[in-house]
Amino acid sequence: MANDALPPIIAQDAAAGATMSLFEYVKAGGPLGYLLIGLSVIVVALVVRNLLALRRSLLAPAEIAATLSQRLRAGQVQAAAKACQEDEGHSFLAAVMASAIRRCTSSPMGALEARAAVEEAGQVEASKLHRMNNGLGVLAAVGPMLGLLGTVIGMIGAFNAIGSLQGAARSTELARFMSLALVNTAQGLVVAVPATVAFALFRQRIDRVVTDIATDVLEPLADDLSAGLAAAQRAAGAQRAAAAPQQPAPAAGTRGA
Repeated sequence: MANDALPPIIAQDAAAGATMSLFEYVKAGGPLGYLLIGLSVIVVALVVRNLLALRRSLLAPAEIAATLSQRLRAGQVQAAAKACQEDEGHSFLAAVMASAIRRCTSSPMGALEARAAVEEAGQVEASKLHRMNNGLGVLAAVGPMLGLLGTVIGMIGAFNAIGSLQGAARSTELARFMSLALVNTAQGLVVAVPATVAFALFRQRIDRVVTDIATDVLEPLADDLSAGLAAAQRAAGAQRAAAAPQQPAPAAGTRGA
């Protein structure tokens, strides 16, 4: 009964709209609709990438931590640095310790500033993890803007149809442009809402994982690094003393004279 009160062309559009498929809704969004669908695919890809990459087992592998602790306790600082460079996964832990070892070995106060070097290197690497998550934040901001752009384009087309067309043609064009506006708005929100939620959750995940690694792994390794540097300095001092030429003792006659 409701469709009987509408003009035939609008009744046909209402009947067709009730059975529109997902592809038809995407198509109704025009070129911006396809762009927004592409952005939604990128959002999904970034979420999967972050889920796989932001794991403690990858950021701080247990075998790397054990190797570094063993070599640093033995005073093998350069061997520990080599282990960091040879880490195939380029983990967060290896990057932090490699930077800290470089700083400490090039400083005359290396053993005393080991903890500060590890903390500063950890902050730098944590900021890199946050930059890896920034793509979701950008898409969360861009999605609504593109949806708004599609809405404005649809409204402009609708007002042009009202001003330039008459009768059934005006109704058809008005419905088409209004559909374009609303579909683009919905698609922009479909991109923005999950991206915003994922960005916030991954930001919290990065902070939590980095804090756990710093407490459980980096602090003990900082102590090991300080002890290893001190042991290496003592060993180097002993080698220099052993290599230094011995001064001959003065003769007895000379001493009496």
